[in-house]
Parts: sequence; structure tokens; C-alpha cells
Amino acid sequence: MKAVEFRDVHFRIGERTILNHLTLSIEQGETLVLLGRSGSGKTTALRLINGMILPSAGEVRVDGKSTAEWDRVRLRRGIGYVIQEGGLFPHFTVERNIGLVPALEKWPAAKINERVASLLTSVSLAPGEFAQRLPRELSGGQRQRVGVARALAADPQILLFDEPFGALDPVTRLDLQREFLRLRAELGKTSVFVTHDVQEAMKLATRIALLHEGDLAFIGAPAEFEASQHPEAHAFLDVLHEAGRVPREHAE
Repeated sequence: MKAVEFRDVHFRIGERTILNHLTLSIEQGETLVLLGRSGSGKTTALRLINGMILPSAGEVRVDGKSTAEWDRVRLRRGIGYVIQEGGLFPHFTVERNIGLVPALEKWPAAKINERVASLLTSVSLAPGEFAQRLPRELSGGQRQRVGVARALAADPQILLFDEPFGALDPVTRLDLQREFLRLRAELGKTSVFVTHDVQEAMKLATRIALLHEGDLAFIGAPAEFEASQHPEAHAFLDVLHEAGRVPREHAE
């Protein structure tokens, strides 16, 4: 069974089409990167997966069941979501932020405490040093690590990342990209990752889905993306060429 399926999905706001005939499947355990310019429909596609919005037409299926049929609370609690700066509650401690969903699921306090300590360790934050801090007492990179830990707290099988590293400095961003790859190898979660950074897409994706003005312009492995003849893929490949990432012949 596919982790997520988009079946001829349209999404409109008034007369404006945000997504048009989007059809794709996301395999269990893969990292699909949704790549595209601002306004291409990336975040809309992400929000459709956890039922924050529903399609105007077509169907999104999660674990074989339409999001329109899911209990929306159950669906969202079963999917981890990471945004820029981690989206942490500013008046909650790190410990309480990470343990929020397990607490809502009525886990025993001892189990929550054990889970929080384990997750902080897994994202390279010492529990004794960070558990009682407030978000304002953390650096941007530390807040993002806490955001990832919170997304993992209830052990969801699907993780959604909405440009989580976009606001970070390049060194911290690279460090967290490496952390993401390490956690993916350890945990095997299905991940959907939104970015407009083609270098980040090439580094993190098992497959790239390129969106352009609401249409799916390309889907395939990073190596296939480098060979794509689609004009929008060429525009992103030019960025890679200018950065010295790929030889000229791959971008032509």
C-alpha cells in the first residue's frame, strides 16, 4: 500500500487554480521532495496530506484511505509536521513542546518523559541541558531540532517538512540536512519535504516532484532530474550549474 496518493487532485481558491490534475504516489519509507518556485503549489500539496485542507476535486489518500474519510484529528496526530523555526509554543518548555501529542494521546507521564529524553538525544540535544528551556533560550538550529523531535514524538509513519531549514544560516542548514539524512537512515520514515532550494532537493530526495504553476512538471530520482528536458527543470539545473554542482552538459 502506498503511504500517500494524489489522484487527479485539483485545488482552487475562487477562480485561481493552485493545483491542477496532480497525480502521484509516495512510497513507504521514501523521501519525496516537492520542489518549485514560490506559488507553485508545494505547501498546498503538503497541507492536503494531513487534511488541513481538502481537494476541490480529486482525492488524496493516506494509508489507503481518503483524507475526506479520515477523522481529521486522528489523521493529524498520526503525521509529524515540521515548519520553519519548529513552530514551537513559546510559553511551553522544550520538554512540554515535544511531549504535546503523546500527552493528548494520554500516554503515562513516565513514558512521555522517557520518550522526550530519547528524542532529545537523537537530535543531539542533551536532555539535562535543554528539556526545561523555553524556545526563546534556543538558537534557530536548536529550535529546529526540537521541532523535528516533536514531529517524531508519537512515532508517526509520515513526516511533513515545510521548508524547515529555510531561515537558517548555511552552516547550520548543512548540519541539519546531515542530521535529517542520519535520522532517515535510522528510522525509515516516509517523508515529504517542501523546498525551493534545488541543492537541498538533490541532497535529501529519493525522488523529486517538480511543481510549476500548479502542474507536476517532473517526478523522478535526482539523477533523472539532472537529465530532464523540461524547461522548468532546466531553470533549476541552471542554478546548480552556476553553483558548480553539475557540469554544463547536464544542464543543457
